Amino acid sequence: MTRPEITKLLSLSIKKHISPYNDPRICWAKEVTFDYATDHSIRVDFMKFNPVNNTVSGIEKGDFYCYEIKSSVEDFHSKNGHNFIGDFNYYVMSEDVYETVKSEIPYYVGVYVPDGMNYKGEWYNLKLIKRAKRKDRNRPVSEMLLMMFRSAVRDFRKNKEVKVINEI
Repeated sequence: MTRPEITKLLSLSIKKHISPYNDPRICWAKEVTFDYATDHSIRVDFMKFNPVNNTVSGIEKGDFYCYEIKSSVEDFHSKNGHNFIGDFNYYVMSEDVYETVKSEIPYYVGVYVPDGMNYKGEWYNLKLIKRAKRKDRNRPVSEMLLMMFRSAVRDFRKNKEVKVINEI
């Protein structure tokens, strides 16, 4: 399997893990960009927000989960994609990549690895092999939610345009 194919499969796997039934109550987005159009912009592969409840204080006390896909050891060693700005941060990688780089993973970063294909054979079920430790984030809830919202709207518009083109 090529690296882009592995990345695509791991991305689909974490997407299914975050929202297994495409539940609209689960707040998540992919390719969430922060500090856009600056020299120090970063992009988180997948982000999920889990509020304590739907009150103002419950939202303010909510947790952000960041997931970075690493399809190979070379990808892990690249300067891109180590953007851990959430309360809980995870790598998603194959078990052989994990075994090679596990001593280089920060203590607070968790790891998910594939644990066999799902029953349809379309993506991997994921297994937690290292639990993330809480890390104090340095960005406010409002900024994190806005960036997630912007990314989700981008994907919604892109999918809507593709649907319209396919219907023509």
